[in-house]
Amino acid sequence: MSNISDIIENYLKQILQAKGKNVIEIKRSEIADQFQCVPSQINYVINTRFTVEKGYIVESKRGGGGYIRIMRVIHQDKSDLIDEIISMVNPTVSQQKTIDVLERLLEEQIVTQREAKIMLSAIGRETLAFQLPLRDEIRARILTSMLRTLKYLNK
Repeated sequence: MSNISDIIENYLKQILQAKGKNVIEIKRSEIADQFQCVPSQINYVINTRFTVEKGYIVESKRGGGGYIRIMRVIHQDKSDLIDEIISMVNPTVSQQKTIDVLERLLEEQIVTQREAKIMLSAIGRETLAFQLPLRDEIRARILTSMLRTLKYLNK
């Protein structure tokens, strides 16, 4: 069974897809009322599930007429997307941000499920048994190398 965060995330993604514009504006309090949760739960979902690494830009305006705007970043060229991710993960990248990047590569059909699992096992904290921040630096270098290989394989 899905938890409330998963349900809210799926709902917001369905709205994004249904609109076909890759942009939605929501009121945090209205979504919280709809799902009978506290508004901070909506913040949590947006802050963890709609990140730059996952291909989203989030803007918000506070106040009575405030809103949260979620935009899905669409790249015409997979090479440009890979370049953007490479710049995002350097000079260091955490395990969670790596997972987010791999999920995005899966969604964009740049890697298969199998390739993503192999990549994650190669750069996971169990494999890279170094102290921080060295571990995140090495992870970024290995991920960058993998991404460059993908970029040139896709051409």
